[in-house]
Amino acid sequence: MSIHKLVSHEAVSNLPHRTHIRKSAYRGIVTPLVTPLRDRDALDYAGLERLIDHQLSGGVHGLFLLGTTGEASALSAAMKRELIRTAARQVNRRVPILVGVSDTSIVESVRLARDVAEYGVDAVVVTTPYYLPLNQAELADYVSLFDRESPLPVFLYNMPRLAKHWFELETLREAMQLKNIVGVKDSSDDMDYFKKLCDLAAERTDWSILVGSETHLAHAVAIGADGGITGAANVAPRLLVELYNSAANDNKPRVAELQTEIQRFKHIYQFGEHAAGTIRGLKCALELMGICSARMADPHRMCDDSQRRTIELQLSEMGLIGTESHNNTQPATL
Repeated sequence: MSIHKLVSHEAVSNLPHRTHIRKSAYRGIVTPLVTPLRDRDALDYAGLERLIDHQLSGGVHGLFLLGTTGEASALSAAMKRELIRTAARQVNRRVPILVGVSDTSIVESVRLARDVAEYGVDAVVVTTPYYLPLNQAELADYVSLFDRESPLPVFLYNMPRLAKHWFELETLREAMQLKNIVGVKDSSDDMDYFKKLCDLAAERTDWSILVGSETHLAHAVAIGADGGITGAANVAPRLLVELYNSAANDNKPRVAELQTEIQRFKHIYQFGEHAAGTIRGLKCALELMGICSARMADPHRMCDDSQRRTIELQLSEMGLIGTESHNNTQPATL
C-alpha cells in the first residue's frame, strides 16, 4: 500500500529483464478495496457498487476486501460479512475476490474464513497475528492450522510495519510444502527480502507473489512478482493495470512514463504519518470523483477542506476529475 518511497527514472532504466515466469492463479493488479461507509458501521451500498464498477471497467485482475486499505481492523464482524456478501454478489465471479480474515484470535479468523467460503469468494488472506507476537515456530504452526482448517486457499500477508513481525523466509519455505497455502503478499518495502522471496517461490511454480507497493511494482515484476495489491488502483485502476502490463512485457520506456504518474499520488497520500493517512487520501479522492463517501471508520477523521483542495488539484492535473469541479470544496452528495 505504501507509496512514500519514490522510484527514479534511473532506477527504471536499470530494471532487470523479467526472468521468473510461473503458473500462478493470482496475478496482475488486485485492488485492496477501500470500504465505503455512510455512517458508523453502515455500508455505503451505492458507493460500493460504483467503486466495484470503477475497478472492473478499469481492467483490474482481482479485488482484495478487508485489507489494511479496507480498514478491516476497525470494522465490526457484522459489517465485514455484509461487505463481503454485497461485493461478491455484484462481482459475480468476474474476477477473483480475496478476503482478509486476520484477527488477534485465530478462532475468529478461522470462523470468518469458513463464513466467506459460502459467499462465493476465492481465497482468504492472513497476516501474522498482531498484539501478542508469535515466534517463528508458533507462526509455522499458525500457518499449518490455516492449511488444515480453511475451506479456501490461503494467502499469507507480510506486513511487519503494522503486524510488528515478519514471515521469515524459512517459515515461508515450510509453508510452501502446504497445498492450501497459495502465495504471499509482501508489504515490507524491503526489496532485498522480496528478491529472496521470489527466488524461493521459483521452487513452486503455482505460488503467487504479489507486492504491496505501486512504486515497487515494476521492479517487483521484473524480479519475479506476479503482480501487486496496490492501493492507488482504487482511484486509478487503468494506470496500475497499464503499469503492470508494461512491466510484464519489459517495456521500460513506457514504465518510466507511467512511474511519473504514479509519483503524483504522494500528494494524495500525505495527510497523516500512519497508514490511515493513505486511506484518508484515497477516500477523499474517491469522493471528489463522485464514487463513494470519504467517511473513515471511527475514530479516524476525514480530510479537512484544505486537504481536499490539495487532492482536488492533483486529481484535476491527472485528468481524473474535470477542471470545472476544482473550486468545489464541499463533500460530494452520494
